[in-house]
Amino acid sequence: MPHALSRDDTRALALVARFGHTATAFQVLGRGLSHWFDTDRGMVAYVDTGAAWVAAGEPVCARADAIAVAERFVEVAQSARRRVCFFATEGVLASSPRFRRTRIGDQPIWDPRTWVDGLRTHRSQREQLRRARAKGVRTRTLTPAALENTPALRAALERLVARWLDARHMAPMHFLVDVSPLSHLTHRRLFIAERHGAVLAVLSLAPVPARNGWLFEHLLRDPLAPNGTADLLVDHAMRTLALDDIPWVTLGLAPLAGPVSRWLRVVRTVARPFFNFHGLAAFKRKQRPTAWEAIYLAYPRERSGVGAMCDALRAFAGGSLVTFAMRTLWRGRVTFRA
Repeated sequence: MPHALSRDDTRALALVARFGHTATAFQVLGRGLSHWFDTDRGMVAYVDTGAAWVAAGEPVCARADAIAVAERFVEVAQSARRRVCFFATEGVLASSPRFRRTRIGDQPIWDPRTWVDGLRTHRSQREQLRRARAKGVRTRTLTPAALENTPALRAALERLVARWLDARHMAPMHFLVDVSPLSHLTHRRLFIAERHGAVLAVLSLAPVPARNGWLFEHLLRDPLAPNGTADLLVDHAMRTLALDDIPWVTLGLAPLAGPVSRWLRVVRTVARPFFNFHGLAAFKRKQRPTAWEAIYLAYPRERSGVGAMCDALRAFAGGSLVTFAMRTLWRGRVTFRA
């Protein structure tokens, strides 16, 4: 059985502010994660599946200490009779003889300061933005104070999140894809799209402090919003960050994108009726990133990649993969009939 949650958000946030280098760093504050601290050197956020500890990205610590902290985490997990894997690492753990890695997708990177110049040669994207504006879509930055002082607006955003979740064919997932765009608002940046006073979409950013950057963590669009609404939000955020001289942003992992292994390509094909991996990667590619970074699942060398991936999937499923599949099939049946 999984252990009860053990976490210290204040201590974790201090380490993120000091060492947060990866896109997953701020996500250690997500719901359902436990925190393990290696004294004051660093920490690992993880889900206990009952058989494995699945870590959320790399350890939050100085880059030079990442391997040592990870190896210590493995030792503690083994003493608790748990397997270990690190989901969504950027490769640093692979330099240790204790770890292997499997590529699980790619992460697009932008420099917001070059965004406007890039649009000048991107005619189709400019036309998409023009169409959204012509349909009355408007975007703006939203402050925590504005939400606090406008309960009706917060309620509208919560309804938007609920509508977005209801439109998904796949059962709700957990771990690094928990949908909570309004959590820890004092540390986030928030942008919304509206038309005639109705909220159409929200974009919630999480900080990546050590890079002076941001993760575009949640981009949620009402199913009835005009085409181009999401693009308009991304454009607004990029221009705002450029004014603040922000050098680095990412829209996060495009799972199973790029040169992944053959068996992961099979997973991508089989899962397509429930999750459009290709469509997600295509949206990110359409924004013309400056670069792509490979993202990996890292695990102790004595383990198999398939076994480590199964443990990671159980973390996302919130338990049994069979139960999750049944919930997804039933949800898809109800959605398709509706």
